[in-house]
Amino acid sequence: MEPNFISDKLSVQNLGAPTKNCDSPVPRLDDPPKFDLESYIGNYGGMLSRTFLSRLIRGNEIGNLTLGRTRFHRLHFIGTHSTYLSVEALKLAIAEARGGKDVTNYQKAVEALTKVAPSEAEASIDTEWIEQTLKDVQADTDRLEHELKGYKNNLIKESIRMGNEDLGQHYHETGDLNAASKAYSRMRDYCTTTSHIASMLFKNIHVAVDREDWLAVQSNCHRLRNFQFKPDDETKNKAKMWASLGLSQLATGAYYDAATSFLSTDSSLADSYKEVISPNDVAVYGGLCALASMSRTDLIKRVMENKSFRNFLELEPHIRRAISFFCGSKFRSCLDILESYRVDYSLDVHLHRHVRDLYAQIRTKAMRQYILPYRQITLTSMASMFSPNEMIADANGTTNLSSSFLLELIGLVQNGTLDARVDLEKGVLVTRQTNKRRESHKRTMESIEEYLHISNLQLLQLNMWHASLKVPEIQQHDSDTLGQQVEPHEELSTKTWKTLTDKFQRNIKQ
Repeated sequence: MEPNFISDKLSVQNLGAPTKNCDSPVPRLDDPPKFDLESYIGNYGGMLSRTFLSRLIRGNEIGNLTLGRTRFHRLHFIGTHSTYLSVEALKLAIAEARGGKDVTNYQKAVEALTKVAPSEAEASIDTEWIEQTLKDVQADTDRLEHELKGYKNNLIKESIRMGNEDLGQHYHETGDLNAASKAYSRMRDYCTTTSHIASMLFKNIHVAVDREDWLAVQSNCHRLRNFQFKPDDETKNKAKMWASLGLSQLATGAYYDAATSFLSTDSSLADSYKEVISPNDVAVYGGLCALASMSRTDLIKRVMENKSFRNFLELEPHIRRAISFFCGSKFRSCLDILESYRVDYSLDVHLHRHVRDLYAQIRTKAMRQYILPYRQITLTSMASMFSPNEMIADANGTTNLSSSFLLELIGLVQNGTLDARVDLEKGVLVTRQTNKRRESHKRTMESIEEYLHISNLQLLQLNMWHASLKVPEIQQHDSDTLGQQVEPHEELSTKTWKTLTDKFQRNIKQ
């Protein structure tokens, strides 16, 4: 009886391409994450308005404070997708929204809290606050537009630039992202220094990230790549640019490019970009993308030996351990670490769409590395490594055809990801490996023969020169080349060399 083989196809799957699961909706998660919510959200910049901050801080010198909308977005996402943290996260999201000027965000957070905890005090809409905030927003809009109109009448370029910047900041705080993007773009005609242009581009990137307009993010980042920064600001601005570019590439499913961008991010980024991304995010995003798309050699050279990225990995030591285990072929330990943080990554506003795809690619790559040294490997041993809680065969040794791991393995073989065949009768995976030793010997013998041939020709030429013999112009008697002369610099045929050798030996005998 012939073995029951399941053959693979010739095509190889592109592990760097996104799958259809990237944009699948994330269900509500019942398991608690590992992170502490307050510590986690403290890594990001809030969207407290400058008017609100000026009430808390004496004076108006608040330019060094980090403003942004990512904190609310993350809190709202956690509150609407985590059963364990929903109430706490939504309460913090409501407090965050009340500290800003975006009424829409406040209404979204209250509506979400009403669904999960209608008895909470924060679950009721504060109409008075909404009306007062809308009045303040309209008053600020009219004031800023009037000031900008006055600046344009005075034709002072710096004042017009700052007026557009203030108006864009105001629109950004109130949630009108399209108007904010247009206001920041109008700054370009009034920028007089390179620092002004760089500031304008980073503001456009910030708005584009909030809008999830990743094409605009990449466009502005490419403009910054060849930009000449001041020496004092170059390292930090380049770090922001690489982090933003990596974020956009992650969103589009270009995992290898995203890993390259995150690995190029300098550790000087620190907390200077909290309104968009934190250093912890750089470590997680870069580490997972590198695991999913890079070979073990690249992981060692470009990740583990990268001094700058090592500072980011110190913030997330489990990512560093997972990469070390993978490079050391300890795939079970690597996959266990990643699986223990699946809930945390599924609650990340940027990463949740790609968790399933990234984990699948890491697992598939681990399987390919695991079977590489073997010609045959039992399905039981593979199941113990990649699916230890599943019985792939019964007590009699019969393979369970309904096993999820076996179905996964068959799928990888059929789509060409694993260059192997599954023998269901013997319960083994047979890899298609060439005899590397035979190929090596064959290449060695071919090299030796070529070397001997060249050496004989060179020795013959040296002996002819030593005997003061001249190479005559010999006519080819072949029908296709009849009458053609062999130039001295052309390579002589084997027949020509044989003729010369015979003539040389006759001359020596004489």
